[in-house]
Amino acid sequence: MEFQDKTLTCIDCGAGFVFTAGEQSFFYDKHFRNEPKRCRPCKSKRMALVAAPSSSRRSGKVETRATCSQCGKDTTIPFRPTQGRPVFCRDCFQHQRGTSASA
Repeated sequence: MEFQDKTLTCIDCGAGFVFTAGEQSFFYDKHFRNEPKRCRPCKSKRMALVAAPSSSRRSGKVETRATCSQCGKDTTIPFRPTQGRPVFCRDCFQHQRGTSASA
């Protein structure tokens, strides 16, 4: 089958990009049914987002309000606590960490 270069439009940035005859041949050999929709830079950005851990895709850190298991003070922690595990405020955590390191 004879292929010729085509100019396509990126759905993200609207820029034109060339879908080469070689790429078309590759798509045909692999039985891909759809032409590419994104230019290389937009595809790279999208792949970086997809490959990133799910926590970094969110709008920021997860912060959960909790009560310290040791002193009872209200605190904010940067994770979702696991049921049955103690949650410490910053001061109690540092104290706990210092005692376990010296033991």
